[in-house]
Amino acid sequence: MPHDIVILGVFVADAAFRSDRLPVLGETKIATGFTLGPGGKGSNQAVAAAKAGGDVGFITRIGKDTFGQMGVQLWAAAGVSALVTQDPDHPTGAAGIFIEEGCGRNAILISPGAAGAITLADLAPHAAIIAGAKVAMTQLEQPVDVAHEFCRMARAGGAITILNPAPAAALPAGMLALCDFVTPNETEAEALTGIKVTDTNSATAAAKALLAQGVRQAAVITLGANGALLCDQGGTRHVPPIDAGRVVDTTGAGDAFNGGFACALAQGMELNAALDFATAVAAISVTRRGTAEAMPNRAEVMALLQR
Repeated sequence: MPHDIVILGVFVADAAFRSDRLPVLGETKIATGFTLGPGGKGSNQAVAAAKAGGDVGFITRIGKDTFGQMGVQLWAAAGVSALVTQDPDHPTGAAGIFIEEGCGRNAILISPGAAGAITLADLAPHAAIIAGAKVAMTQLEQPVDVAHEFCRMARAGGAITILNPAPAAALPAGMLALCDFVTPNETEAEALTGIKVTDTNSATAAAKALLAQGVRQAAVITLGANGALLCDQGGTRHVPPIDAGRVVDTTGAGDAFNGGFACALAQGMELNAALDFATAVAAISVTRRGTAEAMPNRAEVMALLQR
């Protein structure tokens, strides 16, 4: 069954701890709260895109365990088509998330588990779906060689390809040339270009460096509370943030942005409108706790844009 959007990525269970500040090494602190819920960049992006109105297929690998079942239930509820391999030899992955109360800042450790064992063989059964997609998106939580092949397959089929290079990793030669859009945050942009991103000027320099490395259409550097910066052959544009209310948790904001962006492009929005749509998805998500469960539906996004 074809899908407008196909996403390759990781599903993990998020164990999120809240505190007034992050602990330092060697310190034990009493948390102010704890939640266990669905996560993983690819899964979060798939849920964000589907809830925003996209037709989404998600390729991943999970274990035959309780955490894996959490993912299956999540995708069914969000309207994501699960193109999933169940792995009897590896458990579903998990992430430890530490959130500072008050500002919503976070630090994350991820163990991909079964999804870390994704291979090229996991792509083969879905080759026609990948080639037939309008938009194909991946990240770097699963093995980079698989992400590279996914981009090649999607590009060969004519899909718009998006690489969210998170977490930052060395990329194979020629991989960026398969990507219409690359969407790093400040840290990831620095890792890919060597340019420290501290403001819009340095973000512009990093974005131009990514274009020079072969990105086909545009580099979009997400800047947290400062919005995003778009750079393409026509120039640069600062995409301002949108105020959707008090920020309580920034975990998953980048995933919300990327999912919204994929949804908008798949539905034919022009680039500036797609970026505004993605910004609105992210803006709403940070006013709620959690990741996948914080993703807004399309009516909420449109209401914010029309406000």
